[in-house]
Amino acid sequence: MTTFQNVKTETIHIDGTDFQYRKLGANNSGVPVIFLNHLAATMDTCDPRIIDGIASQYQVICFDNKGVGGTTGKTPKTISEMAKDAIAFIHALGYNKVDLVGFSLGGFISQEILLQEPELVRKAIIAGTGPAGGEGIKNVTKITYLDIFRGLLTFKDAKTYLFFNRNKNGKKSAREFLSRLEERKENRDKKMKVGNFQRQLKAIHAWGLQSPQNLSAIKQPVLVINGDNDRMVPTSNTTDLHKRIPNSQLIIYKDAGHGSIFQYYGDFVKNTLAFLER
Repeated sequence: MTTFQNVKTETIHIDGTDFQYRKLGANNSGVPVIFLNHLAATMDTCDPRIIDGIASQYQVICFDNKGVGGTTGKTPKTISEMAKDAIAFIHALGYNKVDLVGFSLGGFISQEILLQEPELVRKAIIAGTGPAGGEGIKNVTKITYLDIFRGLLTFKDAKTYLFFNRNKNGKKSAREFLSRLEERKENRDKKMKVGNFQRQLKAIHAWGLQSPQNLSAIKQPVLVINGDNDRMVPTSNTTDLHKRIPNSQLIIYKDAGHGSIFQYYGDFVKNTLAFLER
């Protein structure tokens, strides 16, 4: 049985760049789900419970954008350019209509795709994210480096601090999440190069300083999700997105941080499938 733990990694060549991706599930609806991941994330940091859960009903495609993991090229310094690369990848696979699931940085990119090429997107789920110019987004670089340092001092993955609360529930969820990410043993993705990671941080910083966009132009159904205690992209950004995107729904998970969808992955999958089905 094919799962995200053993699904093969594929490559597609687009204008001089080799994009690596993994595709799982049956495309019964004709509309695949494109998963857009977070800062410093390769395909191996996609939560297998989330990918497998969505793939039970839909075809899910996760990929390494330019300069990430096994995909060649240099990571852009703007979210807008990252979105253009994602759009090129989607079109190269032959799709003219997709659903988006974007987490954190992937949520920024999802917003840009919705604004740049709205006819490409049927529905979108954006989690742990915020609008251009949103509260506290300019501080992501500082918080990220601080928690990387904390992780080095405590011999823990920085995602332990960045994604989860430091209470009993948060610590348990962090251990379980990080354990799931190690389930794939063969054909694992390449680590992201430091220079491209820094370019992602510059893009996020610029996004945080950018002028607000007209999100009322987004007409598609959008599900907006976060935890009630997001340190990286403050939760107020999520409620702001909900207010500014006309056809949006809001879910705030209690006792959860930036990685709320990993802490409550079962409920997230259930809500995602219900939202895509409606």
